[in-house]
Amino acid sequence: MSTPSEDDLPHYTYDDYVQWEGRWELIYGLAYSMSPSPSIAHQAISQHIASQLERALEHCQECHALLPVDWKIDEETTVQPDNLVVCGELEKSAYLSKAPILIFEILSQATAHKDRTTKFKLYEREGVRYYVIVDPIDSIAKVYHLLEGRYIKMLDVGKESIEFNLRKCRIQFDFSKIWV
Repeated sequence: MSTPSEDDLPHYTYDDYVQWEGRWELIYGLAYSMSPSPSIAHQAISQHIASQLERALEHCQECHALLPVDWKIDEETTVQPDNLVVCGELEKSAYLSKAPILIFEILSQATAHKDRTTKFKLYEREGVRYYVIVDPIDSIAKVYHLLEGRYIKMLDVGKESIEFNLRKCRIQFDFSKIWV
């Protein structure tokens, strides 16, 4: 028996997406459930990231730390990064339409493959300057920097502090403070 190809799967648009109940992402017209809900450790790490980003950006008038919010890339792709930083004026719509400058995705058993492959390529293509993949099991974050349209791994970080150049401001981020 053959398995269905991507062409055999139903394709959806943003108009479909906004009608769905629960948490979903839409990537290249394919629906991805965000269930089950994130674990306590996942949420605690996300809170530590958000808190640190908020403090780091308090003197930057240009950039803003956000928790999961819809980023509508096109009619067939809407994602919800775990933690993100956007620079410039915040949009007054229900979703972001421009690329964040910094994204953190916290791995879970249900999302690890998508975060490491599908979203990695998507964020690279869309010009996200920094992509940080956080592994709560190993207490390691892989930090990627976009150079000439490709992600280059800066380093694997556990307890170190690194600087992110967000164009209008630079922030220090201490990874030792995010682990639970």
